[in-house]
Amino acid sequence: MEFILHRLHSLQGKLRTIDIAFHLERIMPITSQFIHRVKLIGYTAGMDDYEKRKLGIFNLLNFLQLVTGILVPAIGLIGNQYLPYSALIVACLPAMASVLVLYLNHRQLHEIALIMYFALYPFLTCVVYLNGMNIGNELFFVLYGILSVFFLRDIGHILFTIGFSMVSYYMLTVIWHQRQYGLATANLGMYRFNQALAVIFIYHGLFLIKRENNSYQFRLLRRNRTLHHINRDIQQQKNEFAELNALKTKLFSVIAHDLKTPIYALRSLFTQIEKQNIPAEEVKAFVPQVVADLNYTVGLMENLLQWAKTQMTSYSIQSKEVDVQLLIKEVIQLLHSQAVSKNIHLEHYNKGAVYAFADREMISLVLRNLISNAIKFTPESGRIEVGVNHCDDFIEVYVEDTGTGISSEDLKKINTNNYFTTKGTANETGTGLGLMLCKDFLNRNGGQLFIESKIGNGSTISFTLPLSQEDCIINTPSLN
Repeated sequence: MEFILHRLHSLQGKLRTIDIAFHLERIMPITSQFIHRVKLIGYTAGMDDYEKRKLGIFNLLNFLQLVTGILVPAIGLIGNQYLPYSALIVACLPAMASVLVLYLNHRQLHEIALIMYFALYPFLTCVVYLNGMNIGNELFFVLYGILSVFFLRDIGHILFTIGFSMVSYYMLTVIWHQRQYGLATANLGMYRFNQALAVIFIYHGLFLIKRENNSYQFRLLRRNRTLHHINRDIQQQKNEFAELNALKTKLFSVIAHDLKTPIYALRSLFTQIEKQNIPAEEVKAFVPQVVADLNYTVGLMENLLQWAKTQMTSYSIQSKEVDVQLLIKEVIQLLHSQAVSKNIHLEHYNKGAVYAFADREMISLVLRNLISNAIKFTPESGRIEVGVNHCDDFIEVYVEDTGTGISSEDLKKINTNNYFTTKGTANETGTGLGLMLCKDFLNRNGGQLFIESKIGNGSTISFTLPLSQEDCIINTPSLN
């Protein structure tokens, strides 16, 4: 029986705990919602976040002062049978200032509410003390001075509030310190509680001010950081736009001159053949120059069309597995006639299929430009070698020639994307767009372009590409 009674008492205690917890769970959301609604009194859509936070703190402080301003005097005075009811009413006067302030905020008269708070609260507190009552609210004068710095904007209002509060505090606690009714004598515990409450209010006010200032500074720093990133993006877009505008100007210049000139020359040649009946021997003499012009025009057209294609917003890189050795073979066959015309030995070292993960058309254009440049700057009877080196997680494609080489000044221009061109060993012309497109296309495919050259010692231009996923798996060392 004792065991059963013990278990019943234990169960009853648990049920009471559960019941209390249940009621707390119901009360806490309601309390939180009520406090939130108090903080929202007087909010307007035009307020910024900082002003809303300040108004929320102001409302909450007024509500707490309203509650404590009524409860503390009531508890202290009701417990003393010698105090008249009029004293209770007078002691509650400061709390009435909070009622007026909350009402003014509700009417969205925020400036008037601030003035009333910092004018009425010290004044009504003085009225209480001048009526011969000491309810232990002296430290609240310090609170008014502190809060005025945070809430008031006008420096004159701040100085007046601080001066009025400090003078009132000095006069009431030092000059007129004799009181007919004192909370300290009527209810010492309540007097000490009221003093502690004033200290808590002061520190809580300082804490709220510090927290809001820190939060505001943090938001400013975050906003400045965001603006910095936006400005950086704008500057980057501005630079890209400037580069694009320079490229556009260059393209129009190319189209207006470089592309038009060979077509006009070809038209002039056929016009002369048609009208003047030029003999076949003379026509044959023009053929090498016509072929050179057409080769230049075809290469230029390919570059322009591929560049324009990549600038379209709907264009996306079609990366897939590409047999680089096969691609090199196709490009060499395409450019074979150009190499033969200058008696250049074009070699391709093929060590078996090597697969990269890239856009086939882009890499084909890169190879065409690099090999065409090698042919352009290699003298007759020279040699060009094209090959592929297989590395751990990428491949390297190189084009090595025995040409004239590139000066250090020209290398700097290439590395800074300055578009320029020089004539080849057989007076071949160019636009300067080829290497720019190569760097752009390789960058889009996760590769890089490298140039090693000295005047008179030829050049080695290479680029890297990521391996295909299958080759990466094959070349990954085993863990076993």
